[in-house]
Amino acid sequence: MSAVARRRVPAFLLKDRIVASSRFSRWWIPPISVALHLCIGSVYSWSIFNPALTKELGVAASSADDWSITVIVGVFATAIVFLGLSTALAGKWLEDVGPRCAGVYAACLWGMGFVLGGIGIELHQLWLLYLGYGVFGGAGLGLGYIAPVSTLIRWFPDRRGLSTGLAIMGFGGGAIIAAPLKKLLLETFHEAPRYLGATDGVDLITERGRQFADVGGEWLEVVVAGAADVSRMIVPGPEGVYVVGTGSTGAAATFFTLGVVYFCVMLAAALAFRLPREGWKPPGWDEAAARAAGKPGSGWRGMPSTTYVHVQRSHRTPQFSLLWIMLCFNVTAGIGVIGVAETMMVDIFSPTLPHIVTLTFAATYVLMISVFNMGGRLAWATASDYIGRRNTYYCFFALGAALYGSVPLIAGAGSASGSLGWLVAFYAVTMVAFTMYGGGFAALPAYIADVFGTRHVGAIHGRLLTAWSAAGVLGPLIITQLREFSLERAIRALAARIEPAAFEAHFGAPMDRLDELVAANTVTIGKLMEVAPAGTPDPTPGIYSLTMYVMAALLAVAFFANMRMRPVAERFVSPVPAD
Repeated sequence: MSAVARRRVPAFLLKDRIVASSRFSRWWIPPISVALHLCIGSVYSWSIFNPALTKELGVAASSADDWSITVIVGVFATAIVFLGLSTALAGKWLEDVGPRCAGVYAACLWGMGFVLGGIGIELHQLWLLYLGYGVFGGAGLGLGYIAPVSTLIRWFPDRRGLSTGLAIMGFGGGAIIAAPLKKLLLETFHEAPRYLGATDGVDLITERGRQFADVGGEWLEVVVAGAADVSRMIVPGPEGVYVVGTGSTGAAATFFTLGVVYFCVMLAAALAFRLPREGWKPPGWDEAAARAAGKPGSGWRGMPSTTYVHVQRSHRTPQFSLLWIMLCFNVTAGIGVIGVAETMMVDIFSPTLPHIVTLTFAATYVLMISVFNMGGRLAWATASDYIGRRNTYYCFFALGAALYGSVPLIAGAGSASGSLGWLVAFYAVTMVAFTMYGGGFAALPAYIADVFGTRHVGAIHGRLLTAWSAAGVLGPLIITQLREFSLERAIRALAARIEPAAFEAHFGAPMDRLDELVAANTVTIGKLMEVAPAGTPDPTPGIYSLTMYVMAALLAVAFFANMRMRPVAERFVSPVPAD
């Protein structure tokens, strides 16, 4: 390690201080890694925050000054971007300082990100939320994500897929704990806003798209919560008029609480890391013999076992570019949906199955995404030891494209029929897709080791995770922008079916001020449906159709990238035995 690194890092955190004794069991490392990854894996339950953060001021419904779903999903996207950037920048540093140091820094950054984000919510300063959760939290995500990976591969050269799958499984499963915990905390800290009464009992006026009510001679800004809004409240209340700026969604207090809890758990896990001593191998393990025999764990037979590709040369190989494309497009398809999972479930099925698809049901859907994401990481990573990494990725892309392409058909049929069967079909299709999203991450370190050798897996893995950064922008951007495009078209088409007089009577403004009313959240699809002619179909379930087709196309491109994978050319290979 460089002298500079030693001066900047406390000595007890360095890797030469955490070499395991001969009595240490390597099977302690997977649960330690899982504990760390469960904390940072809570990022996958981000959509639980969407209903609260888009109604932080209105509480009962979104007010004119509340943040839009697009900017809120942008916070999640920023965290994923900085996850990838931090892994790329810190990959070599991690190899120098070891997993304990990286884990401690991750705990500090992730915990601080929540606390600073909570301050941003409390002050309603979006930039603080982006800086805290997005930048600092995202950097903590990256360090926490890669900290155990190379350590596990060193401890488990005979079970690369299984060992990394066990740890990265924890990242995918973080939402299993986080989703119900976040929902519980939001409900616990929630404070109902001031209720003025039913709409017909309150004197309302509309100015510049905003609605105001006369309260004791003072005009206060209000939101009108209809049936659709009530079904999406954190703690349900009556339909009617609520004063903006009163009550609390509980989001800020939830952020503060989670920041402290995650910091403590991650710190304890990081301090427990150990590294194998130089030259250590599992009893009876002969890697060269295993490769020659093609045993489970032997990887890609075309990769020589006695050589490796240096990290500085790896990114010049075609294999690096192909792996980058495969990871980027696979993540883009999954992460865009994860960022809006709760919102999407409610949008698609709440109009036809309002008594089933509530916020509680949607939160459970987020939890189940995590279950299948986690299970897929372990199952697919283990399977890759037997069928090979390349064949595993063929499954991801071919089947995944078919599944994403089927979602619009299922949503359309479910909207038309209102049948519970289509909800079940949607659930099943998306859950299978998320097993492959998680499996793509879990099998990646082993794929890297197969292609480039084991010596610089951590550093190469970190650089490849810049694809995750790109996907963190592409996925949420595609799904939110296409959603907004489809939503705008749906609102205009729906408004055109309503009598102008009925529209003005309901919203307090003429039809020609539609854009102004939509911008202030006074007009939504749900509120338009309240005055639409009988029999008018709710267009909400179709606003994700275009997005799903785009995601399917991206997976098809990734399929062809995987087809082009070959062993690394000899000119890139270093003639030095791998560790």
